[in-house]
Amino acid sequence: MLPIALEIEMPRRAKELGPLDIKRATHPGGTDRHHWIDVGGVAGLRLQITAAGTKSWVLRTVIGDRRRVIGLGAFPEVGLAEAREKAREAKRKVAAGIDPIEEKKAVRAALAAASARNLLFADAMDKWLAAKMSDRPEKSQKAIKSTITRYALPELGKLTVQSITVQDIVRALQEVWSEKPDTGQKLRGYLEGILSWATVKGHRSGDNPARWGGNLKELLPAPAQVEKGKTGNFPALAVSDVPRWWAEVLKREDMGAQALRFAALCASRSGEVRGATWDEIDLDAAMWVIPASRMKMDREHRVPLSPAAVALLKAVPKMKDQPLVFPSITGKQMSDMTISKVMRDMQERAEKAAALAGHDPAKAGWRDPRSGKAAVPHGLRSSFRDWAAERGYDRDMAEIALAHTVGSAVERAYRRTDMIERRRAMMQAWSDYLAGRDAGVVVQFPQANVSR
Repeated sequence: MLPIALEIEMPRRAKELGPLDIKRATHPGGTDRHHWIDVGGVAGLRLQITAAGTKSWVLRTVIGDRRRVIGLGAFPEVGLAEAREKAREAKRKVAAGIDPIEEKKAVRAALAAASARNLLFADAMDKWLAAKMSDRPEKSQKAIKSTITRYALPELGKLTVQSITVQDIVRALQEVWSEKPDTGQKLRGYLEGILSWATVKGHRSGDNPARWGGNLKELLPAPAQVEKGKTGNFPALAVSDVPRWWAEVLKREDMGAQALRFAALCASRSGEVRGATWDEIDLDAAMWVIPASRMKMDREHRVPLSPAAVALLKAVPKMKDQPLVFPSITGKQMSDMTISKVMRDMQERAEKAAALAGHDPAKAGWRDPRSGKAAVPHGLRSSFRDWAAERGYDRDMAEIALAHTVGSAVERAYRRTDMIERRRAMMQAWSDYLAGRDAGVVVQFPQANVSR
């Protein structure tokens, strides 16, 4: 018996096409679908032709348990020989457990990330302004851009956001930080905002070099200390200039101006006023009691309110569920810069008016008579102290009004009064002086020592 011949079907091997075959290959037409031609030489390598006639190389293979199609480039940029070599390399990677498609995605992502991190600071500034400041008035947007352009772009403009370091930020801030502390603080905030936006958008990574706490705070002097100037004191108004300044600040009705007027009437620190809450104030008793937790010396401080201070508080809008007396427009605690800006704006207007009148702007406005620097809100406390001294008020009483530590620890232990009613009369006289009603010189009689 003759053996039965078994016919075994072997996989058909594609004919190896040559360069001329590839060049002459065309789409058969009649359909919008792609047309594929096996080119041989490497199993699964095909020439893909679109209905429009464009050609490219693909490799059909199995990766894991999935059939995948790997793109190898367009023809004629990638020729036949190179396509076969790319196909062989892809198969070698698959055999080694590497997915060429995922590998290509990772490379593209890395290139995209690298490209994103090449964003220049100048371009980041424009994108940040468009993304974060577009809801602000046009005038405000222009002012912000002008500040950044003037002070930061010379140092940072041509640097990529990824490459900017703390030292770069310090160089950008240094001049304006010492010359214009308020502007310097604003600029630092803008820089922090731009770099924070750039980080979230993937243009940079790592810590924000413009952050203040635990960062620039260790390299730059505190803004409050800068404002003190070379004299070691905050620039203050001359006592004789106070009524003129008061008449000018009364023309403003914004919340910052109201907070500044209240601070002046009470000779209080900016932070005490900005954090003031309605439950600290008794309008009927004309008393403001600031808890120790909000005081610099960690001691409760009572402030007698003059009729002018009470009237000011009654005129302030009291909003439901808002504990702060002087909230910001966002409902949060007002920033120190908001109050500082009131005096800065007054100063700028005075300087412009002087220039228009042909006078020296450097001598115009509200300046410290010793340093010549523009007065700042904290300097009003110095003006009050000078006024109290000139009017003959008891030194300790004036110091208590300013919430300063008075006397030795032993003296403070034996003192049982904060002179609240005497201080009430003094604050009334100070209110009169602000309004241009000079109460004249006070004669203080020495008090008999009372043993306890």
